[in-house]
Amino acid sequence: MDRSLHKLIRNFSIIAHIDHGKSTLADRMLEITHTVTSRDMRAQVLDRLDVEREKGITVKAQAVRMQYAYNKEKYELNLIDTPGHVDFSYEVSRALAACEGAIIIVDATQGIQAQTFSTINKAKELGLKLVPVINKIDAPAAYPERVAQSMQDAFGFEKGEIFYVSAKTGEGVENLIQGVIDQIPPPIKPDDDVLKGLVFDAYYDQFKGIILYLRVISGQLSKKDKCLLFAHKESFEPLEIGYFGPDMQESKTLNTGQVGYIATGLKSLDGSLPGDTVVNINDKDVVPLEGYQESSPVVFASFFPSDANMYEKLKDSLEKLHMNDSSLIWEPITSKALGFGFHCGFLGLLHMEIIQQRLEREFEVELIATAPAVQYKVLDHQGNTVYIDSPAKLPSKADMKTVEEPWIEISISLPENYLGAMMKLMEEHSAEYVAMTYLTPKDVEKNIEANVLLQYQMPLSEMIVDLYDKVKSYSQGFASMNYLPIGYREANIVRLDILVNKEIIDALSLILPSNRAVEKGKKYVSKLKELIPRQLFDVPIQAAIGSKIISRETIKALRKNVTAKCYGGDFTRKKKLLEAQKAGKKRMKTLGSVDIPQEAFMAVLKIKD
Repeated sequence: MDRSLHKLIRNFSIIAHIDHGKSTLADRMLEITHTVTSRDMRAQVLDRLDVEREKGITVKAQAVRMQYAYNKEKYELNLIDTPGHVDFSYEVSRALAACEGAIIIVDATQGIQAQTFSTINKAKELGLKLVPVINKIDAPAAYPERVAQSMQDAFGFEKGEIFYVSAKTGEGVENLIQGVIDQIPPPIKPDDDVLKGLVFDAYYDQFKGIILYLRVISGQLSKKDKCLLFAHKESFEPLEIGYFGPDMQESKTLNTGQVGYIATGLKSLDGSLPGDTVVNINDKDVVPLEGYQESSPVVFASFFPSDANMYEKLKDSLEKLHMNDSSLIWEPITSKALGFGFHCGFLGLLHMEIIQQRLEREFEVELIATAPAVQYKVLDHQGNTVYIDSPAKLPSKADMKTVEEPWIEISISLPENYLGAMMKLMEEHSAEYVAMTYLTPKDVEKNIEANVLLQYQMPLSEMIVDLYDKVKSYSQGFASMNYLPIGYREANIVRLDILVNKEIIDALSLILPSNRAVEKGKKYVSKLKELIPRQLFDVPIQAAIGSKIISRETIKALRKNVTAKCYGGDFTRKKKLLEAQKAGKKRMKTLGSVDIPQEAFMAVLKIKD
């Protein structure tokens, strides 16, 4: 490729709320540009992880190069498909940094959602050209004119700027591709020709080593170059360079403005790779590109291998996942009940669930995961501040001067007829009302409810367990939710310990608001009784706050019929057998260990308030 042809390159992302049709629109674009033949076409082409295809969501940003002839020129379109769920917003911000523009999709049947505001603001901060699109115009419940008006009112788009498409049927998609070429600017060619490549993703391949996804900001990258990962101070000679079409296609060079990959041959690196700069090893004085702002985890849980021999494999697997996911943090821990494991930080419950499933499926490590918790800020009497992200680390009440918990501002968009139920739900979760905004008015003629944006502030601990599911349930699936951290506020909390067979199981401990700890403890114990299997001896389950037992349930022993072979005869023989059984169970109760299933550690998620 002639290096002067960077003006024919367009780098763009597709961003939207979950289920608004990003991956389907990407599929239609691949079809129209003949990047994927109709024979090879399948739904969600760019979603490569099993968990993505199963859940119907995008988890990892994916890149693909398309060629499209327009106005007697052949354009190179580099599309980066991004996740829609709020837990993966860091993936969106990384993808946007490699682009000059973004397609903003809004569903014609649902309108603007809570997350639409945050994604558009992020794109505007990066100075991207936005191309507004209303999707699903063929759906029976679509009201595109109303949605278009709300987009004009909320974000200042002009009426003529908005594209109307059906990603399902392909209607309007070719017109959108042409609009991307007309509206999104080409990459800016820097004054110097020094190689600088921005790494926006990476993964490990057992044959080619670490593979970097990058956007060439300046200069030219060829297979003959000796390269350096600037921040990691790690040099390498590329085994292969190329682009995604959507599978990996080898090429001789990558030029200014192009998006592609490098197979480095490196087997391991400490730390996360996205945000690093690839430079020529002879240009060590070059000023590196500005990296990404680190994402701070908000949810913490512990992972333990169900087989102790898998500990090293779990450690190696976490290192490989951290390579392209800086928001996943972990540290080694030891539990009396579960042995050696890792305490991990995540961006949300879905992020935690996806990581757990990837560890179990891709890396084949069977796990036991503890219930999620948030990070508390503890001030002791000496004025020292400590951050606590697991119940085991929480000091005694006497050692704490004050405790603060993280708060969030939560935005929920929903039809007006669900407003009462949603406000009641927020009240149950200790939320404080902030504001209410009407996004679209009510249409009496067409029997369409007004769309409302509710804003509340609440403790993060109230949200992480099951609020997302409840928001969907209370609105029959019509509501959407987004949240932002707003700092710490003082909290009144206690640690609830669970004793199984009179032993504290540290992995079952919880941190709870003191005014709800007794009620929650009773429900927790009752739930554990259902989930822990019966043993050959009675198993007491107790909930305790400090030294005070607040609740107890007993799992009755399985009883073998030891008198089955006694046909008649003296009753003293039967009594003797029953006494021997009783003595054996007493010994077993003292010495026997109780197998606790994975479901028991997540029982807190199933407790109904």
